[in-house]
Amino acid sequence: MNDRLRRLPALLFAASMSHALAAQPAPPAPRGVAFVHVNVVPMDRERVLTDQTVVVRGDRIIAIGAGVEPPAGAAVIDGRGTAWLSPGLADMHTHSDSARDMALYLANGVTTVLNMGEASNEFLAQVRPAIERGDKPGPHIHAAFLVDGSPRYGHFTVTNAQEAREIVRLAKTNNYEFIKVYNNLSPPAFHALVDEGRRRGLPVVGHGVTAVGVERQLDAGQLMVAHAEEFLYTCLLQPKAGSTEPVPDETRIPGAIDAIMRNKAFVTADINTYATIARQWGRPAVVERFLRADEVRYLSPDRRLAWRHAGYDDRHGSLDDNLAFLRRFVKAMSDAGVALVAGTDAPTIPGLVPGWSLHDDLAALEQAGLSRYQVLATATRTPGLLFQRADATAVQSGTIDIGRRADLVLSEHNPLEDLATLRHPLGVMVDGRWHDATALRRMLDDIAADYVVAGAPR
Repeated sequence: MNDRLRRLPALLFAASMSHALAAQPAPPAPRGVAFVHVNVVPMDRERVLTDQTVVVRGDRIIAIGAGVEPPAGAAVIDGRGTAWLSPGLADMHTHSDSARDMALYLANGVTTVLNMGEASNEFLAQVRPAIERGDKPGPHIHAAFLVDGSPRYGHFTVTNAQEAREIVRLAKTNNYEFIKVYNNLSPPAFHALVDEGRRRGLPVVGHGVTAVGVERQLDAGQLMVAHAEEFLYTCLLQPKAGSTEPVPDETRIPGAIDAIMRNKAFVTADINTYATIARQWGRPAVVERFLRADEVRYLSPDRRLAWRHAGYDDRHGSLDDNLAFLRRFVKAMSDAGVALVAGTDAPTIPGLVPGWSLHDDLAALEQAGLSRYQVLATATRTPGLLFQRADATAVQSGTIDIGRRADLVLSEHNPLEDLATLRHPLGVMVDGRWHDATALRRMLDDIAADYVVAGAPR
């Protein structure tokens, strides 16, 4: 058990307003919550505000300032001048669709997730509303409907423009917020998805479409590219004399960045996802090491089996050169001002456990040369901007400011000096509901215990 979690009760108010996954949720405090004597990392720009009071009422931040008095009757969380308050984190590429996985995200300070395909109907129609009501703990859930042009990968398939338009209407009816495009769409189907998505308020995000090309996709209106490596597959690789495989071409990076910038598009900077695949590529022993990691106790038994049979260890060759290139490409995008968002593909890739994987991605971005502010923006400020672009009526999030949604993480240290402090939250607020570290620990313990009962070893 994390020693920071043991120390928390001395720091925070004793009466927690949140409960574990199996417990009855507490209603939000009727007169609000006040964080007092906290240092704030607002993420509107690179700065800190010391010794502040932040007042939350309902799901919104209503006051911030050094001289703000907590409202009468508000629950008070005292940071004692040493705790740091920053925006809740966002994982902008997940495939989790269970209540337990949502609790894992919350316990890791993740207050927003974007499910990028094939979430179950039960998850979207029952689990998501239960979390929104506060009946279950978890982050805000956004969802993309995944569409491909062939059944090769087992996805929903459209073969022409008419079918593409119909699938967008169906997605809208079922409360999806995005359309995710996959590799094998035909050009007419892709363009119909973009056009109908624009009409219905469902922006297109996703992969590079082989028959279109990611730069032309962006020019057509695709809002976000779901993996940085999609640029490798569609525009940054070039045949090389004496090589049987195409290799990355550094001279093509400026053109790719220009396409992103002129369309004000977003790119998922998922370096750790690609690095995790590269680590196990052709190496069976690596997956077994992943399965012995401590956080795997919180992974469902069926997902552990899926990891073991994912097949990356059967591949040949090496991805190391591509990985090194991607690190340089992501750094170049960041230097150019591209709107990068963090995303992990958890838990479909062996080695990526929901929640923990986001912290690993942030660490990988820092190792690629991004500043800590730039890294933290990929999981806070920039996702908030993306959701605003997708829906101008959406509640603003991703920064700490009056009127913003009250999604917050309390940490022991300044994340702009040490991102790893976010791995051990002292407490997490989502939609104005506070979960202290004791409640977060209980969530994790209950999930691990459930999986032991289900037959999965600790």
